[in-house]
Amino acid sequence: MPSPRNPQLNQHGELIHLLSLDRLPRDILTHILDTATSFVGMNEREVKKVPLLRGKSVFNLFFENSTRTRTTFDIAAKRLSADVFTLDIGRSSTSKGETLLDTVDNLSAMAADLFVVRHSQSGAPYLIAQHVAPHVHVVNAGDGWHSHPTQGLLDMYTIRHYKQDFSNLVVAIVGDVLHSRVARSDIHALKVLGCPEVRVVGPRTLAPAGFESMGTRVFDNLQEGIRDADVIIMLRLQNERMSGALLPSREEYFKTFGLTPEKLAWARPDAIVMHPGPINRGVEIDSAVADGPQAVILSQVAFGIAVRMAVMAIVAGNDA
Repeated sequence: MPSPRNPQLNQHGELIHLLSLDRLPRDILTHILDTATSFVGMNEREVKKVPLLRGKSVFNLFFENSTRTRTTFDIAAKRLSADVFTLDIGRSSTSKGETLLDTVDNLSAMAADLFVVRHSQSGAPYLIAQHVAPHVHVVNAGDGWHSHPTQGLLDMYTIRHYKQDFSNLVVAIVGDVLHSRVARSDIHALKVLGCPEVRVVGPRTLAPAGFESMGTRVFDNLQEGIRDADVIIMLRLQNERMSGALLPSREEYFKTFGLTPEKLAWARPDAIVMHPGPINRGVEIDSAVADGPQAVILSQVAFGIAVRMAVMAIVAGNDA
């Protein structure tokens, strides 16, 4: 049964759903990252499967468009030997008016063991987690502006892989922080893992001062924001989530906040550049940076499979 204090944990403090990185203790985050390490080398194996979820049914419920996240979850579940079913939302009964919970009930009746949920409404994965039977698990693949916990975890794995330790890092998160569930997940994880300085950098309309309450420093000047940074996480401009004119133009944004080789020189010489994707070249990042030696964007994608394998293996292995 879920803990009354945290619906993500069972009564023994073990992870049974992954809904958000907020309020998750450091030992659980570290356990996920450590478990992912054992899966990273699977790309080199002739047989890229382990039997940890053999006989389990994983249903991917993507109510919001996604390519990278959906594909990596699909690959991760299959590498764990699960039976994987991806719902075609456009042709499902939800398009005919069926409620979210009715959809979940019908799929649960088909012996679902784990739901991977992406939804435009914040809180949808929480609602499902509160509704399903105790043996069914829910993993949040992104909900509204709220949270994207597996992206946050794969970002932490990438940082740890290249920098080893969080305790002396300066991490700058640059761009459309206001609409970014990735930024929120990254900030929560970085603070829990002991990063001493997390910076939020962007136009005042997209990086409001309220983020200071999360323990970050807020900058509206790129040079000041990334000066001497060890890690730069660039964010996509999420035009689909914006209401009203928050920016003068994409060209003006790139001129002021787009990361070019010349601007990257303001950070530390060994700084790494990250991006959750998809990349808007010439808007938030120059191709010379995205394809350059300091970019670890493709490593993030590769590590994402291992991290999502770890999450599913852990939650499904912690049945109440």
